[in-house]
Formats: sequence, structure tokens, C-alpha cells
Amino acid sequence: MFKLFTKNFWDVTARLILRNKIAILVAIIGATVFFSFQWKNMRFTHTEANLLPDDHEVNVVYNDFLKIFGEEGNLIVLGVKDESLFTVEKLNAWNKLSESFKQFEDVETVISIKDLQKLIKDDENAKFRLEPFIKDSVSSLKQIETLQDELFKKYPFYDNFLFNKETKTIRTAIYLKKDIVNTSARKDFVIDVLNPTIEAFEIAQNLDVRVSGMPYIRTLNSQLIIDEIGKFIVAALLVTSLIFFFFFRSFRATFISLIVVCIGVMWTLGFLGLLNYEITVLTALIPPLIIVIGIPNCIFLINKYQHEVKLHGNKVKSLQRVITKIGNATLMTNVTTASGFATFILTESKLLKEFGIVASLSILAIFILCLLIIPIIYTFLPYPKERHLEHLNKRWIGAFVDWMERMVKQKRIAIYATSLVLLIASIIGIYQIKISGSLIDDMPQESEFVNDIRFFEDEFSGIMPLEIMIDTKRKKGVMKLGTLKRMNELEDLIIETPELSKPISVVGLVKYSKQAYYNGNPKHYQLPTSQENSFILSYAKNSTSNVDLLKNFVDSTGQYARITTFMKDIGTDKMERIEENLQTEIDKVFPKERYNVSMTGKALVFQKGTKYLVKNLAISLSLAIFLISLFMAYMFRSFRMIIVSLIPNLLPLLVTAGLMGYLGVPIKPSTILVFSIAFGISVDDTIHFLAKYRQELQANHWKIKKSVYAALRETGVSMFYTSIVLFFGFSVFTISSFGGTVALGALVSATLLFAMLSNLLLLPSLLLSLERSIANKEVLKEPSINIIPEEDDTEEIANN
Repeated sequence: MFKLFTKNFWDVTARLILRNKIAILVAIIGATVFFSFQWKNMRFTHTEANLLPDDHEVNVVYNDFLKIFGEEGNLIVLGVKDESLFTVEKLNAWNKLSESFKQFEDVETVISIKDLQKLIKDDENAKFRLEPFIKDSVSSLKQIETLQDELFKKYPFYDNFLFNKETKTIRTAIYLKKDIVNTSARKDFVIDVLNPTIEAFEIAQNLDVRVSGMPYIRTLNSQLIIDEIGKFIVAALLVTSLIFFFFFRSFRATFISLIVVCIGVMWTLGFLGLLNYEITVLTALIPPLIIVIGIPNCIFLINKYQHEVKLHGNKVKSLQRVITKIGNATLMTNVTTASGFATFILTESKLLKEFGIVASLSILAIFILCLLIIPIIYTFLPYPKERHLEHLNKRWIGAFVDWMERMVKQKRIAIYATSLVLLIASIIGIYQIKISGSLIDDMPQESEFVNDIRFFEDEFSGIMPLEIMIDTKRKKGVMKLGTLKRMNELEDLIIETPELSKPISVVGLVKYSKQAYYNGNPKHYQLPTSQENSFILSYAKNSTSNVDLLKNFVDSTGQYARITTFMKDIGTDKMERIEENLQTEIDKVFPKERYNVSMTGKALVFQKGTKYLVKNLAISLSLAIFLISLFMAYMFRSFRMIIVSLIPNLLPLLVTAGLMGYLGVPIKPSTILVFSIAFGISVDDTIHFLAKYRQELQANHWKIKKSVYAALRETGVSMFYTSIVLFFGFSVFTISSFGGTVALGALVSATLLFAMLSNLLLLPSLLLSLERSIANKEVLKEPSINIIPEEDDTEEIANN
């Protein structure tokens, strides 16, 4: 009954398409215009990818911190490591450069060497006052020597913040306004103001200025993503069209395919705009992905059309059969591919959800476009010329098919042995896979801004913010001496940790106040005793400027304090150990009944997000396998066939995972997609092969060997064509500047190549070896879904 419905459905579909071709083309053009108008709603991401659900505990803690202290990723740093900076002309020019940024409305404050101030004890008024190190400008080398002597030796409060006293590296801190950090205004400031100003300064002063900080990194990273979208689309079109032309030797067929995939890309960008999604490092991959997936659809449809034309010479009948015979098969294969992507929708990660929704919609859209546009365009075109059909008889393709058949016939033991060795080696490799929670691991490692990150790591121990928030559970609890001593103990551990920078907090300010109380003697840079505390606090209370110094370290109620440190770009394992050490110290120093202490910050949130994704990888891949298994069960109604069909598709995934372990490619947000993408695509070959195998079983009166070899010869060529297109198509991603995207392209390409060989060698071998177990007429005779209809003479459709 269902089989009859399917056959009638595709007959009716073919009739509707070929009889209403003008209306359908107008509808496609209308839809394309509609989607192109949605492009204006596309937004490029201005924040790091948040891989965790909004209600995840780590996000809740981070958002609580932001509510109290505001955006913590608003710092841009400029640095110079050059002895010649300590000359009158260049130091004044450096201070003038820093001062120039204060005029911009996007900037909250700028702190440079010129802005540093001494805390001076004013006995007459019983208060502290601030006095700048440099009043107006530097006028002599002697003044510079005095400045160096004071900064590098007498005032440890400023050490490792604006200078490194060991290497004489100087830096300037530019704090952007917190409300523009996650908007396009940040990009405008960095690209249009900051970079040109610094370039002009470098040329004028012959100095190499290093620039970094989260707003700067995020801006340049986003700009690279935007630049790469166009590069990927052009490269994918070029590579896939060249391969397509190599196979078909037809400009006409190549041009038709390019029209289809270009419209598919326009629709994909339209989906992004319509859904108001941001273009992230993941969603930027979808347009070229659609090109790579769309071309194999075109290959199947055009190959079938040319085959039919050569067979009987009737164009209308050929186009009808393209729709009725290939339509169902391509629908099923595109549904399974879309299912692989759609599993990401069920994760709790917003980033993956958006990727899964747009990718699965786009895959189904490219199927519809292929099925409608290709047959309709060919109705207006003349018959293919003889040279366009020559590829159907290429000798090297025949030699390849003969080789496959020979291997399956004579070398089955070798195929099984090779598969077993690969399986064992892969399992060993899997145990060597590491997880990367690094914010900059996927960034272009040879780019200038990544080199600048390394520079600041070496000179100032990192730029990735790690925040510790202390809730004293009472107003003005932060300035209690007991709280300050506890914070100081925690800071001692941070200082001893080489991967962390010197912490910044109210503790340093209180130590500085004691030093000032003792007339600037650096020996007194320490917390006051309880007796000293009352005297020093009385001076501090009379100092109105002290309020401004405190506001970044303590909230307005005095209940919450923050300790800010910066972390190097370290691996997940090291980061977890540091987190454990800090948490152990926090639990020891801060009694839970009196304090709530939490760790947060960009680096920690990203690391937790990566671990969360690994768990989601297992869930999404398991779900993809389950869904496709259900589909196989519904199609073949045989548990044994499910097992047989899954083996050649799971083995390539294991091989790829093993390769990741051996090559040191970590699990991270980009490489985590490899498995679900590859599985969803590679299972298409299995469906094509098994559907043809079932059809051959019926035609050959259930003779297993004859049916396997016939299916291999029939589907081997198309599987080879599409796999080669997919291999080179995904290889396009290896031209990316982003390490994660390169790894994604290389790994998916390798997986699909393994999957092709597995489906052409291992799958037929298993069918032959297990022929008695799976050759059950009752099981295979009437499948629930007839993927490839039997060859019959269906009625011709008038070409109206």
C-alpha cells in the first residue's frame, strides 16, 4: 500500500513539475528575492561563542558578576618593548598617543605611565593626596632615570600592570565603555580609530607597538570570519565546478549546477537573516557546506538524465524518470544528512542549535532546488551532445569498478583484516585525544594579533581575564581587616602560579595606602596591623580620590570585592588543575558560613563550555545513529541489515577519532562537528547501495552474489563521483586561517574518503559473508520505503 502511494506520489510530483515549470521558476525567483531582502538582518557576532545554556550554573555565576561589576572584557592594552622608548622624544610621544584616545566617546578611561600617581601622606589635613609621576611632559633624561627608579623600585603597586620591571616593557591600558563592548561600535573604534592611529605612531617613532585585549582580539577575529565567508564560497564553487566539469565535460551541466548551488547559498543567507541569527565561526561554514552537499545532488540527477537519454533518446521520458527514480533516493539521502545536522538542535547550546537549524533547513532547501530547477532547465535545452555522454563509458571508471569487484570477490579476508587493524589502531588513538578549552586555539596562529597575545603572555602572564568574586554577606564587609587578610592569602597562591598574572584588587590599594602612610617606604607595602588600620583608614576616608580608586575593586555597598588576574593560553588539563588549587585555597581560607566566593571570567566560561560540548557530541552523535537506524529499520524491516549498514559508517568515524589522537588534534568547538556531519553524509552511500541491492535481489531471484556485484557496478560510479566531490569540497576549508576550520575540513574529507572505501569494499563483503543470515525474502521483499523504484514504463508526460 505504502509502496503504491510512494510510486503515485513521485509520478504526480513529476507531472506537476514538468507541467508547471514557468510557475515554479517564477516562485523560485520570488523566494530568492524574498530571502535576499532578509540579508539586511544578518548580524556578525560581537561576542565570544557562549557554548553553555543560559541557565547553566557557570553562566549564572558569570552573569551575577556582570550585574555587580559590569563587563570585564573591556580592556585593550598597548605595549612596547624597546630601550629607545626611554628617550625624551619617544616617551613624550608615547604619552601623547595614550592621551589622544581619551577624546573618543567610546573610551571610558586610559591609564598610561603619565596617568600613574603617587599616593602622598598629607599630615596637615590627615588625608592622602595624589601626585602624578609626570606633571606635564618629560624634559630630560635625568627625569626619565628618576621615573624608572621610582616605578621599577619604589612602587610595587603598579608593577606588572603598566610595566614589567625585569624587561622594561611598558604598556597602556584603554578601558572601553562597557555598553559598547558587545556592539558594532567596538569594531568601528578598533578598525577606524585605534589601528590607524597606532600605525601612524609606529611609522613616526620607528617603534613596534603590540596591541591586545579581549575587545581587540574579538574584533579582528570577527573580521577574519567575515572575510573568510566570501573566500570559502568562491573556493567551494571553483573546486566543485572544476571537478564536476572534469567528470561531465559539459559547460552546460556545470553552469546549471552552479546556478542551483548559488541560489541555495542565497537561501541559506536568507535563513540566517530571517531567523535573526548571528554569523559565528560555525554558521559561517554553512554557505560553502551547502555548495559541497548540493553538487552531489546535481551529479545524481544529471547523471541519471544523461543515462536515460542515451538509453532511449526520449527527453521528456528521461526527465520524468529523473524525478520519479532519483527524487525519492535523493530525498532520503538529504533527509539523513539533514538529520545528522538537526541533532544539534536538541543540544542546550545556543551556538550549536542555531548551526543545526540553519544547516538542516538549507540541506532540505538545496534538495528541493535541485529537484525543481535541473529537470525544468533541461526541458528548455536541446538534447545532450555525444561528447557530453562520453563520461558514461570512461575506461578508468570501468577499471575502478572492476578493481572493487575483484577485491570483494577475492580479497575479503584482507578487507576484514585491514578493517580490524584500523579498528584496533583507532581505539588506541582515541585514548590519546585531548580536550582544548583555549579561547585562542582556533584563531590564526600566524596572525599578528595572535603573536601579540603571546607577547603579552610572556611579558605580563596573559590577557584572558579570570575573576574571583568575594561576597562578604554584609555591607562594608570587604574593608574589614580579616577579609583583606583572607584575600591576601588567596593572592599569594595566584602570584605563585606561573600561568597567572599578578592579581589586582583592593588588597593592593590598602597595601599602597600603608606604604604612603609611611612616606612611600616600599618596605611597608603590606597589609596594616589592626592597630595601624584605624589610622590608615581615617586618612583614606578623608581622601575623596580614594573613592575613585576603590570603585573598580569593590561594589558601592562594600559587600562585594573582586580579584582580577589574567591567564595564559593554557590547555584544559592545566586550567582544571589551577582551578582545583584555587578552589582548595578558597575553601580553606573563606568559611562558607561567612563568605560566598566564586570563580568566573571569559577563560573559565569558555573552558567549561568546551567540556559541555564534548558531552553534547556524544548525545548528538548517538541520536544521529539512532535516527538513521530507525530509518534503516523502517526501510528494510531487518535488525541484521541495521547492524550491517552501521558497521561501514561507524568504522570511518573511529578511524578519524584515532587520527585526531595520533596527530594531536584536540576536541574543541570546531572539530566536535566532524562526527555528526561525516556520519550524516556517509550514510547516504549506504542507503544508495542497499536500496539498489534490494532491487537487484528481486530482479535476480534472490541470488546474493549476482545482486551484490550488480549493485556495486551500478552505484559504484555515482558513489565515487560524489565522494570525490565531497572530499575536495570539504578540503576547501583547509585554506582557512582558523586552525579549527582547517582541522574540520581535513578530518571530514578524510572521514568521507574512508566511508566511500568502506561502503564500496566492506559493505558488499559483509553482505556476501552473511548472505545466509540476511537474505530473508520475507524481510527484504517488501520494504516500507521503496528508495529506487523498479524499472518500468511509466506514462509519458506531455511537455506543455
